[in-house]
Amino acid sequence: MRSALFLLPLLLGACVFGGDDGYAPAPRPVPAPIRERPAGPVTLNGPTPRSTQQCFTDLARADIRYSGLPDRDFGGGCVVTGAVQLLDIGVPVTGLKSMKCELARTFAAWVRYAVAPAAMQILGSELVRVETYGTYSCRAIIGGGPATVGKMSEHGLANAVDVSGFVLKDGRRITIERGWRSDDPDTREFLLTLHKSACRRFKTVLSPDYNAAHYNHLHLDMGRGPFCA
Repeated sequence: MRSALFLLPLLLGACVFGGDDGYAPAPRPVPAPIRERPAGPVTLNGPTPRSTQQCFTDLARADIRYSGLPDRDFGGGCVVTGAVQLLDIGVPVTGLKSMKCELARTFAAWVRYAVAPAAMQILGSELVRVETYGTYSCRAIIGGGPATVGKMSEHGLANAVDVSGFVLKDGRRITIERGWRSDDPDTREFLLTLHKSACRRFKTVLSPDYNAAHYNHLHLDMGRGPFCA
């Protein structure tokens, strides 16, 4: 009886620690952690191209206030390099985010030497504000047809700006949506003059005449071209 009582703890211990296998199973290997890209944009390091340095100089010489932005990879093919934030081009502009320097330089010149003079000459009032739907947006081309499906928009490179309207000192607000086919001949002439001037400066210009996606703005970019519609 005592022998049986003595053996009982040993048998229970054998059950707990694996029976009579004689060894514990080897631990399963722990897989190495997957190194994922950190959330948010990645700042790129590298020398600034001479063309971009010259563009910065051109902005400064034209008395355009701007802030240089770091080169960044936002993922999904959206990479912004050589960009600036326009602070003051002489006329307030709404909605601007980062812009590649060449686009910023061309846009500022268009506002100063095309939009502002046309406002005075055609509409008889001073330009006091330009309104936009913005610049940088990480997305594909919208409304370009089957040939452009899945292709990166110039907005994804901060290389495009969508202009939606203009405000004059006399209180008038001329928008692309309402003014492009306005009954007022001066309004139509003003917008058509700006469109014609933009086609001489930017690589691609898309108006409401191009497709329904551009019914309310002028798309201006410095990508491929020339293309004017």
